[in-house]
Amino acid sequence: MMRKKVENLLNEALAEKPSLFLIDLSISEANQIRVIIDGDAGVSVQDCIDVSRAIEHNLDREEEDFSLEVHSAGVSEPLSIVRQYKKNLGRSLQVKTENDTIEGELTAVTDDAVTLKWKAREPKPIGKGKVTVQKEAVLPYNDIVEAKVMIKFN
Repeated sequence: MMRKKVENLLNEALAEKPSLFLIDLSISEANQIRVIIDGDAGVSVQDCIDVSRAIEHNLDREEEDFSLEVHSAGVSEPLSIVRQYKKNLGRSLQVKTENDTIEGELTAVTDDAVTLKWKAREPKPIGKGKVTVQKEAVLPYNDIVEAKVMIKFN
C-alpha cells in the first residue's frame, strides 16, 4: 500500500514539472524511500526539494514511519531510459556491450537503438601506415550492458 501511495504522489509531483522524469523508485522493508530523478535540462536542488515535499507532506508518519531521499541521477550513473539518451544527444558516451566497449558521439536516438560515431586509426588498405576513418555503430538497447556520459574538460 505504501508503494502505491508514494508512486501516486510522485507521479503528481512530476506532472507539475514535465521536464523532470523518474529514473528509479525503491522502498525498503524499513520504509526507506529512495527516489532518483533526472530532467531534460538537468535537475536543480529546488527540483529535488519540491518532489520531496510533494511526497513527504502527503504521507502520515503516525500511520507509518519512513525516511525519504530524493536526488538526481549522478554524472557517474549509467543511462537507463530512452529519455536520458535523448537528453545527451551530441555528447560523448562510453557504451559497453557483451563483446565490446565503444566510445563515441551519440548522434541519433530512436525508441529501439542509439547511433554512435567515432574516429579510429586503421591500417591503410595498400601500403604501410595508418589512416583515420569515421566509424558508426547502431546499438539496440537490448545489446547495451552499460552506457555512461563521458565528461570532457577543455
